Amino acid sequence: MLEPAVRPAGFALRCSRALLSPWSRLSLLVVLLAGAGATVVAYEPHRVLANGGWPPQVSGVGGVGAVVLFGVAYGLCTAAFVPRPVLNLASGALFGTQAGLAAAVAGTVLGAGIAFALGRALGRDALRPLLRGRWVEAADGQLTRHAFRSTLAIRLFPGVPFAAANYGAALSRMGYAPFLLGTGLGCVPNTAAYVIAGSEAASPTSPAFLLSAGFIVVSVTAGAVVAWRKRHRLRSSATA
Repeated sequence: MLEPAVRPAGFALRCSRALLSPWSRLSLLVVLLAGAGATVVAYEPHRVLANGGWPPQVSGVGGVGAVVLFGVAYGLCTAAFVPRPVLNLASGALFGTQAGLAAAVAGTVLGAGIAFALGRALGRDALRPLLRGRWVEAADGQLTRHAFRSTLAIRLFPGVPFAAANYGAALSRMGYAPFLLGTGLGCVPNTAAYVIAGSEAASPTSPAFLLSAGFIVVSVTAGAVVAWRKRHRLRSSATA
């Protein structure tokens, strides 16, 4: 007499296990990222934020409220693969150097946290067993043992795309705290350079604009060199 009641419970349990399985969660992550990418292509939210027609100005929100809302929008946009340099320039153009830098740094940490949480919750269990090879294991060991230092270096020298670094870090064993702290501290110099350039865009010959533009060029070049040397060092560690 109890068999009809047991069967639905067993079926529901199997369905819940299937839905919560690593590959189901990875499929959900792929769908979310594809949807975010399609939204960026279709609506170009970075242009909306930069051209003065973004919601805070439309609704009349000003001051600190506008900066906070921009920071939240910044974080969501970076999680959806909108390029950070564009958002940094927009932040400086809209709010000036100080408030623009605060909004951009907060948005950077928020976007990194969103991407890291999504990758950790939905993708790591399915993808970690597939990480094979000495080079990959060496990189994973570096991120895990030196989480804060590795994150700080990645943010200081922009040789790795922002989104790729976030989701790649989520696959490692590093914790949230060193990842977010390294992101918040490491992103300040380059973010400040772009924000200053955006705030001084109306005066491209001003010393502030020229210094910020020069810093951007130097940091990108240094990042490429550091990334190249780091790659060879990881290869040597993997071989050893």
